[in-house]
Amino acid sequence: MHRDEDLQRLVAAVRELDPQPRQRRWVSVSFCVLDAVFSIGAHYDRHVVPVVGRVAADFGVASPSVPMSVPESADPVPLDAFLDRYPSSDELLAVAKNRQNTSTRGGIRKADAVLRYAAVLHENQVSTLDEARKLLIDDSRLNAVESALRQVPGEGASGVRRGYLWMLIGDQDTVKPDRMVLRWLARHGAETTPDSARLLLRDIARELSVGIDRRITAWEVDHAIWQDARSKH
Repeated sequence: MHRDEDLQRLVAAVRELDPQPRQRRWVSVSFCVLDAVFSIGAHYDRHVVPVVGRVAADFGVASPSVPMSVPESADPVPLDAFLDRYPSSDELLAVAKNRQNTSTRGGIRKADAVLRYAAVLHENQVSTLDEARKLLIDDSRLNAVESALRQVPGEGASGVRRGYLWMLIGDQDTVKPDRMVLRWLARHGAETTPDSARLLLRDIARELSVGIDRRITAWEVDHAIWQDARSKH
């Protein structure tokens, strides 16, 4: 539990970062899965964005991400089509051109983890972005899916990858306090674990929302911190 003065100091520091609403979103749940798996421990612009772009191009999708203001449309790469196109990691690797592993010791290819994630979701009647968002509000189904996703190597102790997937799909209050976020918090006097950081970021978001005409989300706080940490990395 952080003392109130410590929390207010963090709130002031985050306010200086000017957290903003999410600007863009992926147009397919398949792209969300790719991002969630490939982004862990990787440079986002050098590795993750190109992977999603190559897969999108393979499906003829010219714009894999769009501004948040763009109306929702049918998912162009549902997970059944994704799994049909890439029945094994070799097919996905040929397109993604990224052979990173989920961890440096004992990990599997991230491409393999993507297919396992996609299979779990598909087996639980989630094939499109709309179906994935409906999953987020169905606690019993979500618990079953999370239990299965935990078995995919690279899960980590705090489920950062899973939380990031839900965040990409549309949960504004689930965040992925990765190493850069944890280091930023530590530099500002808050030694946290991923689990305690999640709660702290929600507290910061709540405090920042007081007295203004919109609700600042935990995602906005997480992203503002992440961007600041990346700029100094």
